[in-house]
Amino acid sequence: MAFFRGLTAVSRLRSRVVRRSVILHAYFLAMRLHLCALKIFVALCCQAQEATTLGGVRWLQMQSASDLDLKSQLQELIPEQQDRLKKLKSEHGKVQLGNITVDMVLGGMRGMTGMLWETSLLDPEEGIRFRGLSIPECQKVLPTAVKDGEPLPEGLLWLLLTGKVPTKEQVDDLSKELASRSSVPGHVYKAIDALPVTAHPMTQFTTGVMALQVESEFQKAYDKGMSKSKFWEPTYEDCLNLIARLPAVASYVYRRIFKEGKTIAADNALDYAANFSHMLGFDDPKMLELMRLYVTIHTDHEGGNVSAHTGHLVGSALSDPYLSFAAALNGLAGPLHGLANQEVLLWIKSVIGETGSDVTTDQLKEYVWKTLKSGKVVPGFGHGVLRKTDPRYTCQREFALKYLPEDPLFQLVSKLYEVVPPILTELGKVKNPWPNVDAHSGVLLNHFGLSEARYYTVLFGVSRSIGIGSQLIWDRALGLPLERPKSVTMEWLENHCKKVAA
Repeated sequence: MAFFRGLTAVSRLRSRVVRRSVILHAYFLAMRLHLCALKIFVALCCQAQEATTLGGVRWLQMQSASDLDLKSQLQELIPEQQDRLKKLKSEHGKVQLGNITVDMVLGGMRGMTGMLWETSLLDPEEGIRFRGLSIPECQKVLPTAVKDGEPLPEGLLWLLLTGKVPTKEQVDDLSKELASRSSVPGHVYKAIDALPVTAHPMTQFTTGVMALQVESEFQKAYDKGMSKSKFWEPTYEDCLNLIARLPAVASYVYRRIFKEGKTIAADNALDYAANFSHMLGFDDPKMLELMRLYVTIHTDHEGGNVSAHTGHLVGSALSDPYLSFAAALNGLAGPLHGLANQEVLLWIKSVIGETGSDVTTDQLKEYVWKTLKSGKVVPGFGHGVLRKTDPRYTCQREFALKYLPEDPLFQLVSKLYEVVPPILTELGKVKNPWPNVDAHSGVLLNHFGLSEARYYTVLFGVSRSIGIGSQLIWDRALGLPLERPKSVTMEWLENHCKKVAA
């Protein structure tokens, strides 16, 4: 018996040793796997660090090609941005941003810092930055349709919403999603057709947007009752649906007014801007590239301009994205804002009409002075914020030098670049004598056959939906409040200034 008890004890001892050996082996294997994972993580961090310094883009975030869904990206980002906003408000809410002067109050709130606008920031000296990226940087890092081509607007939409540079796969997937959302209900076209064909293209376009409003997911969800924390989700659906459907509505307006109502069916195999160009009736590969560039650079220009501010203001009342964007379009239609791109081409053609196509520098100077002395402005020059040449003008000029250097209107625009700023500087009343985005876009469009200047602001409107829609989603995600600035009378200002002087 003692012998068998001894065997049993030895067996138990061996069993414990084996179990301990297995456990130790598993532990060391886990440690080796952990170290391998750590090495991979460090290597990825190094690659990301290289990416962050590429071309001076300090914060560039690269993503894996598997994260294709834009909405899921937002669902991850929104909670951390909500916490960031709460922290900013609780810790720094009383920090002053500057002093408001009487000039600012009387000058249309010019220069006041008074709005949160996450998607872009405008610097007076260097121009617009989309989520920190300048236009040249966007041209360098955003996915393109062709090698060394212009950035795809879908890529900028992704960038504005997430703050991250998308992969080509993510952009292609988003392009397909927009195409799947692009069907326009028949009543929209009937609403447009109820207007005289002579109505301004912007009037017809805005009518189409208002007719789309009956499809609003936000309005339906709000009427049923929902938590404020979920407001961003139906807003997201509305904004993507709106962005997706605008090219069809806009091209219908164009074909109705200028092409005897002969519409062109969409080609959903094309990307967003190329399909828009196709539905308008322009399939030249260079025109497709121009439309990609045009839509991209016109998407956003911080929140203080009339159209962006209007969209934000109306949206702050919890008006749905269709109502908010229609209001923004009505602001864009003003001659001091989006209508300026129409005015530029008409003015340039008036120069040629009076002086001939082979205009000399002296003739051009004379015509500029004639315009100014008549009490008018030279359209396409000057800007409410910028103090140097608009980068959007510069990238369009580079496009022209690449594809249409011999175009007579482009050569005239180049002469204006030399002639107008010195004259405006001589006047001494203009803070920015340099050309803006509107000084160039019409000439490019005209070169490829889209010569109807009255329509140009509609193109601007389609583009601007991407910026306004992106910010409106974030307005709802962050729970930004109703906008309600304080107004005062001239008497109040006079009395206040007397008290300050006393």
